[in-house]
Amino acid sequence: MKAAELLIRCLEQEGVEYIFGVPGEENIDVMDALHDSTIQFVLTRHETSAAFMAGAYGRLTGKPGVCLATLGPGATNLLTGVANANMDLCPIVAITGQAGIDRQHKVSHQYYDMVSVYEKVTKWNTQIKTPDIVPEVVRKAFHVATKEKTGATHIELPEDVAGMEVDTSPLNVVPHNLTEADEPVINEAADMIEQAKHPLILAGNGVTRGKAAEALRSLVMKANLPVVHTFMGKGAVPWTDEHSLLTAGIGGDDYITCGLGEADLIIAVGFDMAEYSPKSWNPEGKTPVLHIDTREAEIDACYPVRLQVVGNMQENITNIKAALSEKARDLTWVSHVRSKAISELESFQNDEEFPVKPQKIIADLRSVLAKDSIVISDVGAHKMWMARMYHSYQPNTCLISNGLASMGVAVPSAIAAKLVYPERQVVAVCGDGSFQMTSAELETAKRLNVPIVVLLWRDEGYGLIEWHQMKAFNRSSHIKFGNPDFGQLAASYGFEPMKVEKTDELQAILKKALSLNKSVLIDCPVDYRENMKLTEKLGNIIC
Repeated sequence: MKAAELLIRCLEQEGVEYIFGVPGEENIDVMDALHDSTIQFVLTRHETSAAFMAGAYGRLTGKPGVCLATLGPGATNLLTGVANANMDLCPIVAITGQAGIDRQHKVSHQYYDMVSVYEKVTKWNTQIKTPDIVPEVVRKAFHVATKEKTGATHIELPEDVAGMEVDTSPLNVVPHNLTEADEPVINEAADMIEQAKHPLILAGNGVTRGKAAEALRSLVMKANLPVVHTFMGKGAVPWTDEHSLLTAGIGGDDYITCGLGEADLIIAVGFDMAEYSPKSWNPEGKTPVLHIDTREAEIDACYPVRLQVVGNMQENITNIKAALSEKARDLTWVSHVRSKAISELESFQNDEEFPVKPQKIIADLRSVLAKDSIVISDVGAHKMWMARMYHSYQPNTCLISNGLASMGVAVPSAIAAKLVYPERQVVAVCGDGSFQMTSAELETAKRLNVPIVVLLWRDEGYGLIEWHQMKAFNRSSHIKFGNPDFGQLAASYGFEPMKVEKTDELQAILKKALSLNKSVLIDCPVDYRENMKLTEKLGNIIC
């Protein structure tokens, strides 16, 4: 068989369900090998979208999402999505075609050394120089991608190698094993928690990756510990739980930041520094940190680790819980912070001003969605509002990219989410700037018959950049643009178009969109004057 056929057999051995991508001349052997494969090839309209889809698949399943592109511009287009997945710690395997080895030593059509280009945005990457090594390369790519902390790997397959004959077989899949921390470490961690007057958990992305949410909730109940979530840690503890201090991560002081300031011990569980810089919540590095994760902590002056509990988080958290005695704590300060944050959301439930305020959009969205519905936020001003005010019951039900934070991620990710969970409601929350970067994928959604809802916050500009400009200079510059008729655009792709023309229509429109079981785009004008009002409010918060 050809090396390309062996590659596909190896991917099948790894349990790959989908490959997201755009084919090209240099990977036609791979595409032909997929013709009779059990793997479904999802043809996307842009390579970056393919990598976004692979990243969402990896985040939701824990299995590497696979994306594919050709050489040159295909590979560079794919790069942004691969970098995004790697910084968000989503396991993916990227596969790119390449010029034949016989022309890589000279200037050649569409040839760049992509192994060098991908080196900085992956955990591991290589070129297949001979067909015999295909099984080893594929197995290593999946092994490294799923090893904590998870991320992206890259395989480059030159077109001449893809067509070479080979006689070998895929390698067996070997799962990872994470060790448990030693008993003295567990006991020391428990002692630190018991000795602290105001210990507080900071729950990050790793809680979900480590399938440790249930163990964490059990620890929280026994030790009576408050929990703050990062943008990507949402849902580790349900937002309705009295121990939940909701989400932190927006710049400046906030109610939640005040909660972090009250703590005399931060128990960082599955926390990744790319999510929320310690300088923002421990600026002087005075509050000690108990680090519970699969890997040792990054060195940071504002993250003063006193003890590291490293390994299998689920088991280590369970063991810490067992070593703790039940303890009554005064959580009055927690209730005070929590009530302020929740009352802010509730105060906008009946707001009728138009255009619609961000707080009202979020209140209505939360009210109509099920506990297990999946919301994917794109990047922009709406992301900051969603991160701060959209509250989750379960992990991985509000997906926010907060590492590289690439615009355009929501629509492709929503398609992947609906493929993974066809029975659940999936909503992509986009700004009109981010939506236009990957809006062609509406055709992909329609072609695949995956009914997603796109909730478009329209303000005719790059709202987040304007927000920063107004804070810095009290004026904006070069951020406004024109838009198409989104209703006509949606209809042309086969989506059901809906438009919010009065604020009191929004909740009913959302309910209808979700009930149709078809692809819908909702055009909702947003009042981003609230951005600067929030900035002023945060500036006046006194902890």
